[in-house]
Amino acid sequence: PLPDDASHSVGPQEGLPNVFIYGDSVSQDYTEDLRDELKNEATVFRMFTNGGDSSTIIKKMKALQKSMFQPNLKGGWNFEWDVIQFNVGLHDLKYLDENRKYDLDNGVQVSSPKVYKENLQNAIEYFKKEHPKAKLIYALTTPVPAGSAGRKEGDAVVFNNAALEVLKMYPEITINDLYSFTKPHMNEWQRGKGNVHYKENGSAAQAKQVAKVIKSIL
Repeated sequence: PLPDDASHSVGPQEGLPNVFIYGDSVSQDYTEDLRDELKNEATVFRMFTNGGDSSTIIKKMKALQKSMFQPNLKGGWNFEWDVIQFNVGLHDLKYLDENRKYDLDNGVQVSSPKVYKENLQNAIEYFKKEHPKAKLIYALTTPVPAGSAGRKEGDAVVFNNAALEVLKMYPEITINDLYSFTKPHMNEWQRGKGNVHYKENGSAAQAKQVAKVIKSIL
C-alpha cells in the first residue's frame, strides 16, 4: 500500500473538480507530476494500491470507496467524482507460473484478450452505474519492451486493440492513447532494458499528456 497517495489530499477542495486515477504503477509514477500539472484546476486522487489486472477493478473500487479516506472522511466517498481515468493491461498480459512468478515458457497469461474484454466491459458498466456523473477516460496500456520479464513484446498492442473493440460501444468515453504517446520515446524514457517503467523525464511527460486529456473534458 502507498498511504501517501491517499492521504496526500485529505478530501475534495471547494471549487475544484475531483479527478480519480485508477491504474498500474506507471500511473503511480506520474501522479505527483499530474497533481502539479493540474494545481488549482483539479484535485487529483490516485488509488493507494496497484490497479492490478482487469478482474480486480470492481472489487478494488468497492474497497476503496469504504476505506480510501479513512479516518478523515467517515463513511468513505461522500462526494461525486468529476473525472475517472482508468487503465488495466500490464498485469493482464503477463505470464505467471503456478507460484505466481514470471515465466514466459511455462506460465499462463493472467487474462486472455477475450476475458480482458469481458472484464473491461463489466468495469465500464460498474463505473457508469456507480459514478454516473463522472466523465470517463480510458488510458491505453503503455508499451512492453523486448526482454521484459514475464511479458511479450507486442502484447500491449493486442490488448489495446481488444480494449478499443469494447470502447467502440461507449463513444462517450475519452481514449487517452498513452501507448502511442510513449512508444517513440522508449529509448529516452525507459528505466532499463526490459523495464516497463519510466524514468522521471518519462513520467513527467506522461503527466503532461494525462493532464492535457483531463483538461479537455473538464
